[in-house]
Amino acid sequence: MTDRSAKYEKGSLSLIATVAMGTGVMIGAGIFALTGQVAELAGGLFPAAFIIAAIISGFSAYSYIKVAGAHPSAGGIAMILKKAYGPSTVTGAASLLMALSMVINESLVARTFGAYTLRLFPGEVPDFWVPVLAVGLIAVAFGVNVAGNKVIGTVSNVSAFLKIGGLLVFAAIAVAASGVDLQIQPWPPSGDPAAPDFIGAIALAILAFKGFTTITNSGDEIVEPEKNIGRAIVISLAICLVVYLAVCFAVASSLSLEELIRAKDYALAEAARPAIGGYGTTFTVIIAIIATASGLLASVFAVSRMLAMLTDMNLIPHSHFGMPGDIQKHTLVYTVVIAAALAALFDLSRIASMGAIFYLVMDMAIHWGVLRHLRAEVEASAPVLVTAIVLDALALAAFLFVKGSSDPLIVGVSLSGIAIVFAFERFFLRRVRGQGSEDGHTQQHNEDHDS
Repeated sequence: MTDRSAKYEKGSLSLIATVAMGTGVMIGAGIFALTGQVAELAGGLFPAAFIIAAIISGFSAYSYIKVAGAHPSAGGIAMILKKAYGPSTVTGAASLLMALSMVINESLVARTFGAYTLRLFPGEVPDFWVPVLAVGLIAVAFGVNVAGNKVIGTVSNVSAFLKIGGLLVFAAIAVAASGVDLQIQPWPPSGDPAAPDFIGAIALAILAFKGFTTITNSGDEIVEPEKNIGRAIVISLAICLVVYLAVCFAVASSLSLEELIRAKDYALAEAARPAIGGYGTTFTVIIAIIATASGLLASVFAVSRMLAMLTDMNLIPHSHFGMPGDIQKHTLVYTVVIAAALAALFDLSRIASMGAIFYLVMDMAIHWGVLRHLRAEVEASAPVLVTAIVLDALALAAFLFVKGSSDPLIVGVSLSGIAIVFAFERFFLRRVRGQGSEDGHTQQHNEDHDS
């Protein structure tokens, strides 16, 4: 019989490759896709929204670093949840929410690729080309991922250097050309944002940093994971914050708030135009293409392995559908198919909103699980964990309030999706695996923690 179990290449990702992968996901989704979206809510405070989002992400990273460093695993987040909650409904549902938020992120990045690529063509280009280009990029990412970890590591290293360097060059040229006078004033803030809008912008900006979770999902595929998981996360967050602030300053010096919001799907390309003309726009679009393509590549790599881990843990069902190869290859197919469907059906704003809601719910489940069950084992600080939960809850509540007023449909779809995921996991574990299996494991798990 052919062995179809998931296979992981232990020690196949160096610290540099892991940092490149983490920054690849963050920068690919973050600064290109979300600058205009965040500014639409936060007005002139949009750089501050990114700073606060980085601080919240730093608190969030604490739980992941503590547990993943002690128990590195190719399933990362799923492993953390299983250690906290056992093989229960919460573990399976929260893991699926994380996987779905990552797939949503892939569709966000893919559509950003399409939106920026169209800036290379003169005149009015039909908008239907955005989802077409997005689906095409997802197909390319599938092909590269099939080639294996070494190819992914090489592509991530090269692209990380190009896009980080390119963005810093863009920022320097834009500021030099436009001067240090800001067209978007931070205080009093342009657009006069309300407090709930600003907090909602922070929730959206968190998506620009959540790519650090990609690192935990690579687990023991990282060289010396006990040390390098934490190092890679901290370095990735720091690099991204520096790059984001440089770009925010450049954009604020080149565009008015109205211009930034109007071009929110391709904000950086538009910011380059008044600063350095058509050549600047072309340069920025090329950097955006590199960033989004590499970000998608790294995200597909991580989420397909997370789904494979959930299958190995018997937390989600799996069918081969007649496909050859192991489970990793199959979950790779599922990942790109779902991402392609989302990229074809939803616009950038709604994709980002769904991703933020799913991620924040999952993130709170992680912190509560570590606080309730794993704190002593991994020597985690209770005040830090409680702070992370409170910050996530405030950001989620404000975001739901703001989006509930402006786009209630996407809030309804997102909350319904969460309910469906939990109901699905409850049905799968109780009906397919059996009532006694889940309850017995969960009871034993809780007894272990209580003792």
